[in-house]
Amino acid sequence: MTAMNNGNLEQSVALHEWYALRVKSNRDQVVASHLFGRGYDTFVPTYKVPGPTPQSPPKSRPLLAGYVFCRLNLSTRLPVLTVPGVLGIVGIGKAPQPIPDDELESLRQVTASPFRVTPTPQFVVGGRVRIEAGPLCGAVGTVLDCRRGHFVVSITLLQRSVSVMVPPAWLVSASANFTHRTAQG
Repeated sequence: MTAMNNGNLEQSVALHEWYALRVKSNRDQVVASHLFGRGYDTFVPTYKVPGPTPQSPPKSRPLLAGYVFCRLNLSTRLPVLTVPGVLGIVGIGKAPQPIPDDELESLRQVTASPFRVTPTPQFVVGGRVRIEAGPLCGAVGTVLDCRRGHFVVSITLLQRSVSVMVPPAWLVSASANFTHRTAQG
């Protein structure tokens, strides 16, 4: 290939849209490396976690575990889908949906910043949650608000409601079919 053709290839790749690929557990970096080796532009946002001892260097972990961002042409997606570890392209139904460039750029800025970045589940106001840690473990409630990095959760009992502020790490989304544990079983 001549330099001109490489320039045209780079231009055409730059015109392709970003897509999120769902990948097998713990295969984020392997898939990204494989795709990069095939000439694809990839991005795996990471964050640092402390090592097991204070002297250990921090380790990088995927910020969005199970996902690799890849710039690709949907009409020629088969080479991407055949990479070992790729489960599919994220979309609505069977239609892959591109990731807007500004969202991906914002994610790049956040992960490159000096600020501490950690994955946090997205809880919405009005969403049902279950407290999975701390002294309220097992309680189910509704998210009312988020203040100073903690969620205000309303727990209803006897047609009364009390609210409590808990860290997001204690919460998981309560499924629609979640049933309260009873004293009988």
